[in-house]
Amino acid sequence: MKRRLLASVLLIALGSVPGRAQRGAQNSASTPPSGKNAQSQIAPTASKPWIPPKTPWGDPNLQGVWPGTDLIGTPMERDRSLGTRAFLNDEEFAQKVAHSEEQAEIDTKEFVDHNPKVARGSGFITCDQDPERCRNGVRIGPPNYWDERGKPNRQASLVVDPPDGRIPPLTPEAQKLAADRAAARRARPCAATSGGCHDSWEDESLWDRCITRGAVGSIVPNTYNQGNQILQTRGYVVLRNEMIHEARIIPLDGRPHAAPNIRTWIGDSRGRWEGNTLVVETTNFTGNVPIGNTPASDALRLIERFTLSDANTLTYQVTVDDPKTWTKPWTISFPLRRDPKYQLFEYACHEGNYYMFNALSGARSSKGAK
Repeated sequence: MKRRLLASVLLIALGSVPGRAQRGAQNSASTPPSGKNAQSQIAPTASKPWIPPKTPWGDPNLQGVWPGTDLIGTPMERDRSLGTRAFLNDEEFAQKVAHSEEQAEIDTKEFVDHNPKVARGSGFITCDQDPERCRNGVRIGPPNYWDERGKPNRQASLVVDPPDGRIPPLTPEAQKLAADRAAARRARPCAATSGGCHDSWEDESLWDRCITRGAVGSIVPNTYNQGNQILQTRGYVVLRNEMIHEARIIPLDGRPHAAPNIRTWIGDSRGRWEGNTLVVETTNFTGNVPIGNTPASDALRLIERFTLSDANTLTYQVTVDDPKTWTKPWTISFPLRRDPKYQLFEYACHEGNYYMFNALSGARSSKGAK
């Protein structure tokens, strides 16, 4: 029985990859809570400690599908005007609800609009008002029905530490690297266009190349493919991310990390239990995988924590520690909701995808026409 369970878990993790799915938008918004109810949306509380169920071998049972779709639209960093206030007030939340309702109306129009509205920050503009990125009713990027929508919530930012919800400053070394990258872009005329440069595969992001969004980018709520699945067997936890077919098989037996010369895009993960919390430490990154729009270095170390807050809420927390890139560690935290009906689809994409061919050949054709 043990062998069959382990084999089933590993087959699922290795033989089935998450996928790019276009699902119906999720736009429902609850009545704006206030006071203590605001915090309950992020970390539900109970009158007495909640005891999570156990696996047959005695570990806390975190198994299930935990999509992060509800949190799509929650900014990574907090608006500076909010200071250390971690939750939106009634007025701010009402504005968020109104924005969600307008977006839902746009998404569900029966007929094609030849001058569609496009979200820009907290408001909307028409296609005609943004000719560089939208022309003849067609915008750069996926169509509206492709993107998934979150549910309005009061969490002011995904970053919860530092207390102001802002990513710490870059180190002098990282600032120089960022300045060098910016200078290199400015030196190329194509960088001034809305479409950017597509002279080489090196101009394309790891996401566009269908390689990875990294250990953090694969789970942080963003656009679509927000499925996350946890499977457990004795001595192992498997974490699957729908975004770009990621699967981490995480040993829990205390073994050391792989040798420093063995490095991967999503690192080398080792797990342990601290009470009812699964703690996963990941090192051995290749470097250059973006976190918060900044490429992390090969010194990156992640500490993830998975804690069941109640039967259907899994609190996810990750601390980013990269002394070559940021001046101090910083932490992201948000709730994941159990959804047994959510289906993870194959992410049918690879580095030789249509986008790569079309972007590179299109850029060459455009240059030849000038």
